[in-house]
Amino acid sequence: MAKTPRTWTGARSPSGLKRVRSSARRHEILQPRRSAAKTLIKSALVGATTGLEGFDPQDALAKAMSALDRAAKVGAIHPNQAARRKSRLALALNGAAGKASGAGAAAKTVSRAQAQKAAKARIAAGKADKAKGAQTAAGKARAALTKTSRAEAAATAAGTPAPVAAKAPAAKAAPAKGASKASSAKGTAAKAAPKPAAKAPAKPAAKAASKPAAKAPAKKAAKS
Repeated sequence: MAKTPRTWTGARSPSGLKRVRSSARRHEILQPRRSAAKTLIKSALVGATTGLEGFDPQDALAKAMSALDRAAKVGAIHPNQAARRKSRLALALNGAAGKASGAGAAAKTVSRAQAQKAAKARIAAGKADKAKGAQTAAGKARAALTKTSRAEAAATAAGTPAPVAAKAPAAKAAPAKGASKASSAKGTAAKAAPKPAAKAPAKPAAKAASKPAAKAPAKKAAKS
């Protein structure tokens, strides 16, 4: 007995049929929101590129962003998709407005790798400047000493007499401002103050008064 071919390829179970009905209902509700957002985005882009009379790019951008937010709120599109579309639309409208005003193309973007490379170059330049040391008399004297020591070491390794290098002038350490003023004030005060005269040691009067009287006349009186 021959079997007739199956013509129905849709859902057959009750749950499958219910899913078909719910998806159709959701499509009727959500699809108009998607279409409205797409229409507003397209009209904003066309108006910005063609330069229509009476076209306000800011108003068109606000309407398109509002439509995208409403679509994302009810679940017609994903929130991340709405954010991505809003960002791209804002960049496109700003670039078109800049070209129309004669400001030229949009600002050049720098990639993360280029930014890291520039940062490394700045750090290396800063380290090189620090390695040179302060360009003062003391720093120059130290640099000259290191050069002479390197020359002497190279000469001894080669077996030739080391060249006599001129002595670098000794660098005087510059005192701090506050300390120099205080030390100079103390030195002038010490020079101006007269030295106290040397005092002769005074004999104590108590000892002089306590000395006994001469005993010689008393002895003579006793003999007589």
